[in-house]
Amino acid sequence: MHVTHLSLADFRSYARAEVELGPGVSSFVGPNGQGKTNLVEAVGYLATLGSHRVSSDAPLVRSGAERAVVRAAVVEGDRRQLVELELNPGRANRARINRSSPVRPRDLLGIVRTVLFAPEDLALVKGDPGDRRRFLDELATARVPRLAGVRSDYERVLRQRNTLLKSAAMARRHGGRGVDLSTLDVWDQHLARAGAELWGQRLGLLAAVGPLADKAYEELAPGGGPVGLEYRSAATEEPVDGEPGRDELYGVLLAALGEARKREIERGVTLVGPHRDELVVRLGELPAKGYASHGESWSLALALRLAAYGLLREEGPEPVLVLDDVFAELDARRRDRLAGLVAGGEQVLVTAAVAEDVPASLAGVRFAVSDGRVERAE
Repeated sequence: MHVTHLSLADFRSYARAEVELGPGVSSFVGPNGQGKTNLVEAVGYLATLGSHRVSSDAPLVRSGAERAVVRAAVVEGDRRQLVELELNPGRANRARINRSSPVRPRDLLGIVRTVLFAPEDLALVKGDPGDRRRFLDELATARVPRLAGVRSDYERVLRQRNTLLKSAAMARRHGGRGVDLSTLDVWDQHLARAGAELWGQRLGLLAAVGPLADKAYEELAPGGGPVGLEYRSAATEEPVDGEPGRDELYGVLLAALGEARKREIERGVTLVGPHRDELVVRLGELPAKGYASHGESWSLALALRLAAYGLLREEGPEPVLVLDDVFAELDARRRDRLAGLVAGGEQVLVTAAVAEDVPASLAGVRFAVSDGRVERAE
């Protein structure tokens, strides 16, 4: 799978941009602040319905504009599709496929597939648990696009359950009338049902991606491993072995919610569920967070992304690989190793501040980016 044309309107710094792309390596080169990352961010947004840089859509719309439009022509084998997403901060986004009537944005998922590595990915090792949960859920959704609906359902139920718990906690603290908690059992069931699906998908994903991450790290930093991935659930103190069924996980979550209810009412927040779980990344016998050096952390983050890339290549249409300002952070040895691992990808998009940062083995089509203009370099 690859993108053949990218069109932007009022996206980030671009009033308009039209970029012809093809298979193989395309690099976008130019000084910082000129809009290189904005281009690959747009491709990534079509794949995940989110940005790797910001958590809301408002910064994605050019200053002074009301909306932004990202459009891409995509080729997968003999199939060609045109996907379009209109970003409307504060209102519902709109999506189209092949200029059809509007569809739900999540109906785009699976048409464009990307794996994106950027400097922000250091948070996969050094950041908060939420960064690693997002990694798992976005990769799981790339494998199983219907999971986007499950995630949406879980977040909706979680918000409503938290609202009820918060009201109960505030009433207790201020000596007011007690809040009717008779519906809490129903919310528990809904949360456990969606949560069991998320939990199960994450466990299945780790079983598949763990060995690939260890292999990728060995290729990037020979002899520096092994790499281990461990899933820790807030619902149980013991690690969950294997890949238990959804019904088993549902039962575990429901029981854990029952046990935590008193504490949850006191604190006014849901304490059990996939939103509280953690992925522990280990290097050797120690957790990487707090123990791995800066260079080791970079290699670990790269290994996780390369593992995701390898898994998606094995299971379906090959994703677009995006390397956003990555090579400047690597020494020459790791640059060459990374370039050797990805040079054969169907489509690789690279951004760099200077041409010298892009390894010679990734020679391909080069675009110069400056002052909001994207021009193919001869």
